[in-house]
Amino acid sequence: MAKSTKARQWSLEARKTVHQGFYQIDSVAFRHELHAGGSTDLVERELFVRGNVVGVIPYDPATDSVVLLEQFRIGAMHQIPDPWLTEIVAGMIDTDETPEQVAIREAYEEAGLNLKSVELVSHYLASPGASTEEVFIFYAETDLSDIGGNHGLADEDEDIRVSVVSAEEAFELMDKGVVKNALSIIGLQWLKLKRAGLTSTRS
Repeated sequence: MAKSTKARQWSLEARKTVHQGFYQIDSVAFRHELHAGGSTDLVERELFVRGNVVGVIPYDPATDSVVLLEQFRIGAMHQIPDPWLTEIVAGMIDTDETPEQVAIREAYEEAGLNLKSVELVSHYLASPGASTEEVFIFYAETDLSDIGGNHGLADEDEDIRVSVVSAEEAFELMDKGVVKNALSIIGLQWLKLKRAGLTSTRS
Protein backbone atom coordinates (compact mmCIF):
# COMPACT_ATOMS: atom_id res chain seq x y z
CA MET A 1 0.00 0.00 0.00
CA ALA A 2 1.57 3.24 -1.16
CA LYS A 3 1.35 6.17 1.25
CA SER A 4 0.42 9.55 -0.18
CA THR A 5 3.35 11.94 -0.47
CA LYS A 6 1.03 14.95 -0.47
CA ALA A 7 0.19 16.48 2.91
CA ARG A 8 -3.49 15.96 3.63
CA GLN A 9 -5.65 18.59 5.26
CA TRP A 10 -6.67 18.71 8.90
CA SER A 11 -7.33 21.43 11.46
CA LEU A 12 -7.13 21.72 15.23
CA GLU A 13 -10.26 23.67 16.20
CA ALA A 14 -9.83 23.82 19.99
CA ARG A 15 -7.42 22.65 22.68
CA LYS A 16 -7.62 23.00 26.46
CA THR A 17 -5.61 21.44 29.29
CA VAL A 18 -8.04 19.67 31.62
CA HIS A 19 -5.48 18.06 33.95
CA GLN A 20 -1.93 19.05 34.83
CA GLY A 21 -0.13 16.74 37.24
CA PHE A 22 2.72 14.31 36.79
CA TYR A 23 1.19 13.92 33.32
CA GLN A 24 -0.97 16.28 31.26
CA ILE A 25 -4.33 15.62 29.62
CA ASP A 26 -5.75 17.99 26.99
CA SER A 27 -9.24 18.15 25.53
CA VAL A 28 -8.98 18.66 21.77
CA ALA A 29 -11.39 19.18 18.88
CA PHE A 30 -10.34 18.69 15.25
CA ARG A 31 -11.42 17.93 11.71
CA HIS A 32 -9.62 16.04 8.95
CA GLU A 33 -10.23 15.19 5.33
CA LEU A 34 -11.74 11.80 4.44
CA HIS A 35 -10.22 9.20 2.11
CA ALA A 36 -13.33 9.38 -0.09
CA GLY A 37 -13.37 13.18 -0.13
CA GLY A 38 -14.90 15.83 2.07
CA SER A 39 -14.24 16.25 5.76
CA THR A 40 -15.22 14.82 9.11
CA ASP A 41 -17.57 16.59 11.47
CA LEU A 42 -15.97 18.08 14.58
CA VAL A 43 -14.20 15.26 16.46
CA GLU A 44 -13.62 15.64 20.21
CA ARG A 45 -11.02 13.61 22.06
CA GLU A 46 -8.84 13.58 25.19
CA LEU A 47 -5.11 13.66 24.45
CA PHE A 48 -2.47 12.27 26.82
CA VAL A 49 0.45 14.71 26.59
CA ARG A 50 3.77 13.43 27.87
CA GLY A 51 7.44 13.65 27.06
CA ASN A 52 8.99 11.37 24.50
CA VAL A 53 10.79 8.23 25.68
CA VAL A 54 14.12 6.53 25.02
CA GLY A 55 15.04 2.90 25.47
CA VAL A 56 18.55 1.42 25.46
CA ILE A 57 19.75 -2.12 24.72
CA PRO A 58 23.18 -2.45 26.41
CA TYR A 59 24.88 -5.51 24.87
CA ASP A 60 28.24 -7.11 25.65
CA PRO A 61 29.45 -8.97 22.54
CA ALA A 62 32.30 -10.59 24.50
CA THR A 63 29.87 -12.47 26.74
CA ASP A 64 26.75 -12.32 24.54
CA SER A 65 24.82 -10.73 27.40
CA VAL A 66 22.38 -7.87 27.95
CA VAL A 67 21.13 -5.69 30.80
CA LEU A 68 17.57 -6.13 32.04
CA LEU A 69 15.86 -4.08 34.76
CA GLU A 70 13.08 -4.93 37.18
CA GLN A 71 10.91 -2.20 38.68
CA PHE A 72 7.36 -1.45 39.86
CA ARG A 73 4.94 -0.04 37.26
CA ILE A 74 1.52 1.20 38.41
CA GLY A 75 0.03 0.64 34.95
CA ALA A 76 0.76 -3.07 35.41
CA MET A 77 -1.36 -3.33 38.58
CA HIS A 78 -3.49 -6.14 37.13
CA GLN A 79 -0.59 -8.28 35.94
CA ILE A 80 0.15 -11.68 37.44
CA PRO A 81 1.96 -12.25 39.76
CA ASP A 82 2.58 -8.54 40.51
CA PRO A 83 3.25 -5.11 38.94
CA TRP A 84 7.08 -5.50 38.84
CA LEU A 85 8.11 -5.60 35.17
CA THR A 86 11.24 -6.82 33.44
CA GLU A 87 12.44 -4.19 30.95
CA ILE A 88 15.38 -2.69 29.11
CA VAL A 89 16.82 0.66 30.22
CA ALA A 90 14.32 3.46 29.51
CA GLY A 91 13.43 7.01 30.49
CA MET A 92 11.55 10.14 29.52
CA ILE A 93 12.95 13.06 27.56
CA ASP A 94 11.99 15.91 29.87
CA THR A 95 14.96 18.20 29.26
CA ASP A 96 16.53 20.00 26.29
CA GLU A 97 18.84 17.05 25.71
CA THR A 98 18.79 15.05 22.49
CA PRO A 99 17.37 11.51 22.60
CA GLU A 100 20.93 10.17 22.35
CA GLN A 101 22.05 12.23 25.35
CA VAL A 102 19.06 11.09 27.41
CA ALA A 103 19.76 7.46 26.49
CA ILE A 104 23.35 7.77 27.77
CA ARG A 105 22.23 9.55 30.96
CA GLU A 106 19.44 7.08 31.70
CA ALA A 107 21.82 4.14 31.23
CA TYR A 108 24.03 5.62 33.96
CA GLU A 109 21.18 6.56 36.34
CA GLU A 110 19.28 3.28 35.99
CA ALA A 111 22.09 0.76 35.58
CA GLY A 112 25.45 2.40 36.38
CA LEU A 113 26.53 2.15 32.74
CA ASN A 114 29.07 4.60 31.30
CA LEU A 115 28.14 4.53 27.62
CA LYS A 116 30.18 6.64 25.21
CA SER A 117 27.77 6.46 22.28
CA VAL A 118 24.49 4.86 21.22
CA GLU A 119 22.99 3.95 17.85
CA LEU A 120 19.32 4.45 16.91
CA VAL A 121 17.58 1.22 15.93
CA SER A 122 13.87 2.14 16.13
CA HIS A 123 11.68 5.24 16.31
CA TYR A 124 7.92 4.88 16.59
CA LEU A 125 4.71 6.40 17.97
CA ALA A 126 3.64 4.65 21.17
CA SER A 127 -0.14 5.10 20.97
CA PRO A 128 -0.98 7.83 18.43
CA GLY A 129 -4.74 7.44 18.79
CA ALA A 130 -4.55 8.97 22.26
CA SER A 131 -1.01 10.13 23.11
CA THR A 132 1.72 12.43 21.78
CA GLU A 133 4.49 10.09 22.96
CA GLU A 134 7.30 9.10 20.57
CA VAL A 135 9.78 6.35 21.41
CA PHE A 136 13.45 6.14 20.41
CA ILE A 137 15.27 2.83 20.96
CA PHE A 138 19.06 2.75 20.98
CA TYR A 139 21.70 0.03 20.95
CA ALA A 140 25.09 0.20 22.65
CA GLU A 141 27.94 -2.28 22.89
CA THR A 142 29.72 -2.14 26.23
CA ASP A 143 31.50 -4.16 28.92
CA LEU A 144 28.93 -5.57 31.35
CA SER A 145 31.34 -7.48 33.61
CA ASP A 146 30.85 -5.25 36.67
CA ILE A 147 27.18 -4.28 36.19
CA GLY A 148 24.35 -5.21 38.57
CA GLY A 149 22.69 -4.35 41.88
CA ASN A 150 20.07 -1.78 42.81
CA HIS A 151 19.95 1.62 41.12
CA GLY A 152 17.67 4.59 40.38
CA LEU A 153 17.18 8.15 41.59
CA ALA A 154 15.71 8.47 45.07
CA ASP A 155 14.18 11.88 44.28
CA GLU A 156 12.23 10.22 41.44
CA ASP A 157 11.15 7.30 43.66
CA GLU A 158 13.06 4.85 41.49
CA ASP A 159 13.90 1.41 42.86
CA ILE A 160 15.51 -0.56 40.04
CA ARG A 161 17.11 -3.99 40.19
CA VAL A 162 19.75 -4.45 37.48
CA SER A 163 20.69 -7.87 36.13
CA VAL A 164 23.01 -9.05 33.39
CA VAL A 165 21.63 -12.08 31.57
CA SER A 166 22.61 -14.00 28.47
CA ALA A 167 20.96 -12.84 25.27
CA GLU A 168 19.29 -16.24 24.94
CA GLU A 169 17.80 -15.92 28.44
CA ALA A 170 16.49 -12.44 27.59
CA PHE A 171 14.84 -13.80 24.43
CA GLU A 172 13.32 -16.65 26.42
CA LEU A 173 11.86 -14.19 28.95
CA MET A 174 10.37 -12.27 26.03
CA ASP A 175 8.93 -15.39 24.41
CA LYS A 176 7.39 -16.52 27.71
CA GLY A 177 5.69 -13.14 28.23
CA VAL A 178 7.79 -12.11 31.22
CA VAL A 179 8.96 -9.08 29.22
CA LYS A 180 5.64 -7.35 28.49
CA ASN A 181 6.11 -3.73 27.48
CA ALA A 182 6.36 -2.82 23.80
CA LEU A 183 9.59 -0.85 24.04
CA SER A 184 11.48 -3.78 25.56
CA ILE A 185 9.95 -6.35 23.19
CA ILE A 186 10.84 -4.28 20.12
CA GLY A 187 14.39 -3.76 21.41
CA LEU A 188 14.98 -7.43 22.18
CA GLN A 189 13.43 -8.56 18.89
CA TRP A 190 15.81 -6.20 17.08
CA LEU A 191 18.78 -7.63 19.00
CA LYS A 192 17.70 -11.17 18.14
CA LEU A 193 17.67 -10.27 14.45
CA LYS A 194 21.03 -8.50 14.72
CA ARG A 195 22.66 -11.57 16.28
CA ALA A 196 21.33 -13.58 13.35
CA GLY A 197 22.82 -11.04 10.91
CA LEU A 198 19.40 -9.96 9.67
CA THR A 199 19.36 -6.28 10.60
CA SER A 200 21.56 -3.25 11.18
CA THR A 201 21.44 0.05 13.04
CA ARG A 202 19.73 3.09 11.51
CA SER A 203 21.44 6.28 10.45
